Amino acid sequence: MVKDHRPRRGSMGFYPRKRARSIVARVRTWVDPLIGRPMLLGFAGYKAGMAHVVMIEDRPTSPLYGKEIIVPVTIIDCPPLYVCGIRFYKATPYGLLTMTEVWANNIKEAHPDVERVVTLPEKLEFNIDAVKKKVLDNLDAIEEIRAIVATRPRLSGIGKKTPEVFEIPIGGVLDKAKLVEYAFSILGKDVNVTDVFKEGWYVDVISITKGKGTAGVIKRFGVKEKPRWHKHRKGSRKIGSVGPQKPAVMFTTPMAGQLGFHQRTEYNKRILKIGLDGSEVTPAGGFKHYGVIKGPYVVLAGSVPGPPKRLVKMRFPVRPRPSLIWDKPQVLWISTKPITEVPAV
Repeated sequence: MVKDHRPRRGSMGFYPRKRARSIVARVRTWVDPLIGRPMLLGFAGYKAGMAHVVMIEDRPTSPLYGKEIIVPVTIIDCPPLYVCGIRFYKATPYGLLTMTEVWANNIKEAHPDVERVVTLPEKLEFNIDAVKKKVLDNLDAIEEIRAIVATRPRLSGIGKKTPEVFEIPIGGVLDKAKLVEYAFSILGKDVNVTDVFKEGWYVDVISITKGKGTAGVIKRFGVKEKPRWHKHRKGSRKIGSVGPQKPAVMFTTPMAGQLGFHQRTEYNKRILKIGLDGSEVTPAGGFKHYGVIKGPYVVLAGSVPGPPKRLVKMRFPVRPRPSLIWDKPQVLWISTKPITEVPAV
């Protein structure tokens, strides 16, 4: 007798399978590493493409420990983030609510493209010293401090003008007075990726995956196709039954619908290299579907969700493993050859 084994189709970890609310990913959880200095708890950049590097294996448990290995990597174009404003939150029974906020008075001169996203008053006249005094007098009421940052896509290889504006918390120390001082020190200035992350550290990447439009149940859930030679009704690339219909069809029943353009988080991506000159990693002619990296960049081990040009947010790892190696890796060589020049194996 044949064993009755019929595994379910599709993972239950990804519901609802619908389009993301925004093309800019939303980070719900931030991790404060408490490394002893005030800092932003994350950064963002644009996915340029993939390559491979030659590095020395530094995991003691690996059979290739101490030898050269080839690792696939993703290149993230990381132009500086401009700090438009600072927002202070207080804790309430209904969650975090804004206590006060302050915006930079030089936004229109330093980053005029912000007005493409945010409606600014004709005259920005924030008395920063008065707001700072008010905040320092109410330190006990402050629960969280976040920087309102804007990307600089003109400095990337995308070729667009409109920036993304979002919030990144400020942490690193427990002293709230130091956090306030740091927040006002970066107001109206640029923050680089080297001010946040170091080579060898691990990050979580949050991004929106590549959109694939409407797909059927075979591609969307991995349902087995019915044999075409057998008598079947209304097609073979369909499910055989929707299951019980009372009181309703279950939401777990595989059905056709949206595939891709979902927000996804991948954990523990190691930073193999952080550079300031994008020509070091840009192949001849630029990255396919992206272009040329002009400034700072980050090399992450492995793949990253999303197509080229997609904004990728990076944060400190929320579930680091004890076996992770946080030392600076020894990268010997980074491939800069176009894909068309790689010899076939």
